[in-house]
Amino acid sequence: MSVIDVLCGRPLRSSEERGEKLGAAAGISVFGLDALSSAAYGPEAALALLVSLGALSAVYIVPITVSIIILLWVVYFSYRQTIEAYPNGGGSYTVAGQNLGSFAGLLAAAALMIDYVLTAAVGISAGVGALVSAAPSLEPHTTGICIAILIVITLVNLRGVRETGVAFMIPTWLFVATLLITLAIGIVKAFAAGGHPTPVEAPPVLPAATGAVGLWLLLKAFSSGCTAMTGVEAVSNGVKAFREPVTKTAQKTLTIIVVILVAMLAGIAFLSRVYHIGATNPGPGYQSVLSQLTAAVVGRHTFYYITIASILLVLSLSANTAFADFPRLSRLLAQDGYLPAPLAVQGRRLVYTSGIIVLALLCGALLILFGGVTDRLIPLYAVGAFLAFTLSQAGMVVHWRRAGGRKSRAAMFVNLFGAICTGGTVLVVVTTKFVEGAWITVLMIPSIIALMYGIRRHYDGVTAEIANPEPLVPRDLRAPIVVMPMITWNKIVRQGLQFALNLSSEIHVLHVDCGNEREMDVRKSWSEDVEMPMKNAGLPAPKLTVLKSPYRFVINPIVDYVLAIECKEPKQQIAVIIPELVQKHWYQYFLHNQRAEWLKAALLLKGNEKIVIINVPWYLKS
Repeated sequence: MSVIDVLCGRPLRSSEERGEKLGAAAGISVFGLDALSSAAYGPEAALALLVSLGALSAVYIVPITVSIIILLWVVYFSYRQTIEAYPNGGGSYTVAGQNLGSFAGLLAAAALMIDYVLTAAVGISAGVGALVSAAPSLEPHTTGICIAILIVITLVNLRGVRETGVAFMIPTWLFVATLLITLAIGIVKAFAAGGHPTPVEAPPVLPAATGAVGLWLLLKAFSSGCTAMTGVEAVSNGVKAFREPVTKTAQKTLTIIVVILVAMLAGIAFLSRVYHIGATNPGPGYQSVLSQLTAAVVGRHTFYYITIASILLVLSLSANTAFADFPRLSRLLAQDGYLPAPLAVQGRRLVYTSGIIVLALLCGALLILFGGVTDRLIPLYAVGAFLAFTLSQAGMVVHWRRAGGRKSRAAMFVNLFGAICTGGTVLVVVTTKFVEGAWITVLMIPSIIALMYGIRRHYDGVTAEIANPEPLVPRDLRAPIVVMPMITWNKIVRQGLQFALNLSSEIHVLHVDCGNEREMDVRKSWSEDVEMPMKNAGLPAPKLTVLKSPYRFVINPIVDYVLAIECKEPKQQIAVIIPELVQKHWYQYFLHNQRAEWLKAALLLKGNEKIVIINVPWYLKS
């Protein structure tokens, strides 16, 4: 069994794809982790903006959370309709593209791609934040722990959708169970104490107010808290991953996710108020809101550490939602010619391997750039998600208008109301977070769209150039001029020359003399091992040409020689034979200079269709 089989599992046949489909329980752990885990950092992001209000921050978190929950329900009903209308998935990109035009579809796709990268980065960094909160001594290692978790998640996702769902199911439901139990105990204690419960472990005292309550401050807190809604669209993007009946299973999964998320958000907001819990600054002494809340309700005992561990796991694993959806979105874009074609190819485990790897690299770069600190990523976060929400709902309005009928009018009203609400939220988020980092997202979206149009133009150009070929003309057939490089006479070169003799009688063997003492040995071996046998056989011997290279360049003289022949014989085809050593083990690749690969690259870059490259491999047996 190879290393890749151990890490990623055995290859799956295409016929096994049906067995990789998800039920509702596994679907929640694959597509719902982002939405559910956002309960851990959404309220905290809002509270962090209200720090200047001191004790009042715990008061205002309740109306802000209520506003977010209302908006969440609107988006939920809208996406239920999207799942029913588009059971093949595709989410915002498909809906906007088919109903509002290709530009709107690409706008939604660019927004979603940014959202997915940030989903992965924010989820992992928030999970590590929860760990650092419980074990402050790990704070200096934040970035390293983030990267380690990212590698694990990437490997798990490379094993396939079903195994990912099974692997993440236990931590998902452990998180849901422990947090809901904590919230339920806290709410019971709060009502039993008349709204003034005594904390088992008192949270840090909220500082004195340093600012006044204002509309701008509340809007900023609302826009940060809206990160709790990211990930709701994930199910509609991955509908095809669910078992039959696909639509019902996807809708059931979405309903469970939203109901649990609403309960969590409402409970966190209420208990933050009654226990006077606010956000603390990152760094020494940092405690997450959920850490403070759990300690206040049940104390720092076994249950506390189980809860914090489950929060860490789910926050970190919430990146899986992005790993489930980013490759699927990339596949659709690649199929339409807006992203590189390899992103549309299923890998050995029936997942889109290239998309998973690209997402891992982008997420890793973000985590390193921002030092794995969640608060630094939050300002970049909600713009893409809510822009995709808005375009999806606007596209559904057009969809229902085309469909017509009484049911369509009611559905159109729901989507129109959702588009207005999420569109207004986009304006709020961009306005309030622009200076803090949202400007980066605002600039990145048109840049990504420009890149996708550039890729599409390239593919369109290639298609136009190679289309409509003329019929084959079997006349004026001539043997090519053969050119073959040779460092020294050995078995690899002998095999290449043996093949060259089958192609043509005009063979140019090139040896590059870099000023060492090898030239005399080469000429002697050539005379004895090539010219003499050819003469005895009554055949013309290939021509040996020695190219002087005082600066020890090897590739350039060979390429220049080939191009000179091409210029002299413009109607003659030239076959460049490259004898190449093939190592038995991958790690032996690094022990050789790989000049054959560099020569091929240079010829492809500077050559044309008249120059043909032929590899003659020699497989190393030892």
